[in-house]
Amino acid sequence: MTTPDSLAQTKGRGVRWPGSVLAVPPLRPRAALTRRQVLTETWLVLLVSLGASAVWSAISLLRKALEARAAGTSLSTKTSTLNASRSSLEWLDAISQFVGIALALVPAALAAHLLGRSMRNPLGFIGLDGTRKGPDAVLGALLAAVIGLPGLALYLGARAAGLNTTVVASGLSDHWWVVPVLVLAAVQNALLEEVVMVGYLFTRWSQAGWGRTKVIVVSALIRGGYHLYQGIGGFVGNVVMGLVFGWLYTRTRRVMPLVVAHTILDIVSFVGYALLKPHVSWL
Repeated sequence: MTTPDSLAQTKGRGVRWPGSVLAVPPLRPRAALTRRQVLTETWLVLLVSLGASAVWSAISLLRKALEARAAGTSLSTKTSTLNASRSSLEWLDAISQFVGIALALVPAALAAHLLGRSMRNPLGFIGLDGTRKGPDAVLGALLAAVIGLPGLALYLGARAAGLNTTVVASGLSDHWWVVPVLVLAAVQNALLEEVVMVGYLFTRWSQAGWGRTKVIVVSALIRGGYHLYQGIGGFVGNVVMGLVFGWLYTRTRRVMPLVVAHTILDIVSFVGYALLKPHVSWL
């Protein structure tokens, strides 16, 4: 009879599990990855997360542009709705929003897990920890101010020029849970994007031998790519944001200030839109 103890004694050899026809090879703890394996891993992580979003964003922009051209109008007549309602039933909509936020964090958790295969403290390595709460918060707030105002001006200018869709930052109805959902959605966006696009990719691409400039530029272009559904303004604005964030990360090797800045930007966009839309005409 095969027992767990007897299986444990097969050290260094393949293991045939009870009832299985396959011999399972022993695990190699912290096995080194080749350059090809590192790059393959990064593209697979992207294609199940933000890379796939970039592909769909490009298709979405093409569809909106063709529809606007066929109607003889500009791209600004098309809308891009963020945080859309998921059900006409309030309770089901609320549940769907919270579940969606939780599931959207899985790629970030996957990226951290993969980094953990080759280092003991991946979150500490990329600077997603609480060791510098004050400086991270201050730097994040300053970064949000530097990015936020020019970004809003770029959006309004691109929309006026017909190069951007009209972004509806919140498509949710007026319920008690809307503001908490929008705040959590902002945190989720920040964690997902900064952990994957900066902490994870900068680490892996550097391990693959890419230079600093190449890493920063490629990451920024992908960041802009998954915002293409908004239009040219959304693409350009997020490429610039990616360049600034990437440069700063290479100086500090801390993702936390980027998460703070991104969270502030999205909270202002999401919650601000929900509160101001009924009172202003330029949103």
